[in-house]
Amino acid sequence: MEVNTIRNKQNIKNAIFVIIGCLISAIGVNMFLVNAKLFSGGVSGLAILIQYAFKIPAGYTVLLANIPLLILSYSKLNKRFTIYSMIGTVSLSLFLVLTKNLSSILVVHDAILFCVYGGVLIGVGAGLAYSNHGSEGGMNIIVMLVKKKYDSFDVGQLGFIVNSVIVFLGMLINGINIALYTLMSMYITAFVTDKIIRGLSRKKVLLIITEKEDEVCGYITNSKNRGATILNGNDLIGNERKVIYCIVHVSKLPEFKYSVQKIDEDALISIIDASEVDGKGFNSNIL
Repeated sequence: MEVNTIRNKQNIKNAIFVIIGCLISAIGVNMFLVNAKLFSGGVSGLAILIQYAFKIPAGYTVLLANIPLLILSYSKLNKRFTIYSMIGTVSLSLFLVLTKNLSSILVVHDAILFCVYGGVLIGVGAGLAYSNHGSEGGMNIIVMLVKKKYDSFDVGQLGFIVNSVIVFLGMLINGINIALYTLMSMYITAFVTDKIIRGLSRKKVLLIITEKEDEVCGYITNSKNRGATILNGNDLIGNERKVIYCIVHVSKLPEFKYSVQKIDEDALISIIDASEVDGKGFNSNIL
């Protein structure tokens, strides 16, 4: 398969998951946060406050407010992240409008339940967008600007810090109780966002010892579109052995193990966690 074809399929997959993430976040906002009169962080939070005060659907405000932020993203971050963030911004704005009436579906008088479920859904949505090299726009762009400079921070943690400013504005309008519930929801969102990002980018390092290294390497190269490295070694009695070093996404691991063992049922496969991988066939960086 040609490299351009693989890249185009990957771009389409990323865009689809960014859109799905925005839909999940919009449901979290309108079905749970708005239902409990809570608010969110960043541009979405400001949009919800405006919706409460002036009955203007949050989606319209989100779209307008993101225009200067997308320009900032293009100039300070990169083209790919900006394009996916643009798709995320338009999608989130549209879904916030389309799902506006979901707040009337649930009749539950428990603000904590709304905090938990709203925070989880918004975190899942944001995590999906980030994991596919985009964002839902808004303060997420500011978060990525900060992370670009201070890479040691987690995305969810940065989002929580930046968006806490909105909580204080909301506290002046809706009171301290609503603000505290919102902080709880935002913390859950930050936690889930980081979990989704880490979970979807998990990789495994495989060390394979086999007598059929040429066939195994051929399978890796032809079927997985990524390379492997052959390491020369010796066993304890001095016999030369070749070890294949390869990195596999955790979702592909069962299929990979089955295929290697089908080639050589006596193959020894050692599997090690990889904290971060970037390079041929992999791109773990959001930007």
